[in-house]
Formats: sequence, C-alpha cells, structure tokens
Amino acid sequence: MKAFVFPGQGAQFPGMGKNLYEENAAAKALFERANEILGFRITDIMFNGTEEELKQTKVTQPAIFLHSVVLAKITPDFAPDMVAGHSLGEFSALVANGTLAFEDGLKLVYQRAMAMQEACEINPSTMAAILGLADEKVEEICSEISDEIVVAANYNCPGQLVISGSNKGIEIACEKMKAAGAKRALPLPVGGAFHSPLMEPAREKLQKAIESTEFHTPSCPVYQNVSTTAVSDVEEIKRNLIAQLTAPVKWTQSVQNMVKDGATHFVECGPGKVLQGLVKKIHPEAEVSGV
Repeated sequence: MKAFVFPGQGAQFPGMGKNLYEENAAAKALFERANEILGFRITDIMFNGTEEELKQTKVTQPAIFLHSVVLAKITPDFAPDMVAGHSLGEFSALVANGTLAFEDGLKLVYQRAMAMQEACEINPSTMAAILGLADEKVEEICSEISDEIVVAANYNCPGQLVISGSNKGIEIACEKMKAAGAKRALPLPVGGAFHSPLMEPAREKLQKAIESTEFHTPSCPVYQNVSTTAVSDVEEIKRNLIAQLTAPVKWTQSVQNMVKDGATHFVECGPGKVLQGLVKKIHPEAEVSGV
C-alpha cells in the first residue's frame, strides 16, 4: 500500500516551485490562483526571495503547502491509500485526499500562520531538538521543570524529539538534557513554541476558521498528528486539526500505525527529503521516494 506524506515548516528553500511553475500549465494556474487568494505574489518570494524572507511564518506555511499540493495535483494517477502530514503538512494531506478544497486549505493555512505569528509575539518562546535521548527521559525532564512551560512537541523518530516552551524553560531543559546524556540539545531558529500550550491564542482563532470551512468525506484515511490512527470521519478530522496547534506532533507513532495498517511505500510530496529520512529511521524496511 502506498502512503503519501507531506512536510511541515523547515522544508522551504529559495527557488522552491519555480520549475513547476515554468514547466507545467496546471501548476502555473494553481500558483496564480494562490497569489489572488493571498492578496500578494507569494510566488515572487518563493522563486526569487532570500532564505530570510522565506523564513517568515506568514510566507513559509503557505509556500510549503502550495509546493506540496501543486505536486500532488499534477502527479499522474495520484491515488494514495493513506495520507499524513507533519504539522502544517496535515493541511496539504487533507487537500490531497479531498477533505478540503485547494482554496479553503490555502486560506486556513494562511490564517493559521498569521495566528501563530501573533501568538509568538504575545509569548516570546522557542523550540529545541533533543538528539540521542529516549523519549521517556525527555518527557520526564520536561515534567520536572515546573516553574516554566516546557513540553515534548515533535516525536520525529526514535532518538529525535523536539521540545517547545518559554525561552527560559528551553534554556533550563537543554542543560538538563545534556546532563542526562543527550548527544545534542540544540535550540531551533523558529519564531515560537509551536505545539505547546503557548499556542492557545492561535488555537482559538483557528478553531473559528475551521468551524466555518466546508469539509468533505476523504477519498482515503488521514493519520493525524494528534490521534496517530486512520481517520475518515469529518467531525473527528476537524477536532484533531484544531487540537494540533497546542498538542504534540506524534510522527513516530503515526508512521508505525501506517506500517501496521499495510503501508509499504512512503512517497514524500513537497519540498525536501526530511520525511523520507524520518520514515527510514522509524521503519528501515519501508520503501521511500519523493514526487
């Protein structure tokens, strides 16, 4: 069975999508439609912008979504048996399996990006990657820091967990992780504490937007970051999507469940190869490729 997976923030690169725009008429039409919907030419930033310009949350999220969805839309015989997306990638996955229309998905991603940007400004905060420590140990250290917010945010693959929290909390946690034997405890260049309780203001805004958007019955199940299991029920998809902003991304567990349900080939649809690498670490026997 074939699983299509969609990357999240961090997969962007200058020039992304330019060849698709220039070589494929259907792709070009979708990119131009996105420029109209967003009210600015995101394609100019994607194709010609600097890394710095691409790093702004309000640009990064719609840019990665666009690149991923355009690839899915122009892939001949695109027929996934199951889909999943890492954080932001879950929105791309939901367009790919027909739950969301392209326009609605893009609008939601842009609203999500703006709401997250605002939440970051309210609570200056950050994230850090912890390498070479058992997930349970990372969780234990986070729970011991009681006077600051620090939580496990991204279960990327065994031995690679990202934590999220207040600036001070992350600083304390990194020291404790190193003392406990972590190979690396590396603060990440992100705008805020994504997938933590500090994103609550963004979650409330996104909830309103999601509840007023039309969702359709998907063509195949989505393995969501919050539940990690196959979901086809529209109301459940909405609930999980709303919860995702303040809950951890359980990527390891999602891939394990997809394998358990019959996935043998994982196809990454979007910029970069990050998810192909993570899938291989989670399940070395899996066949992986990119679109």
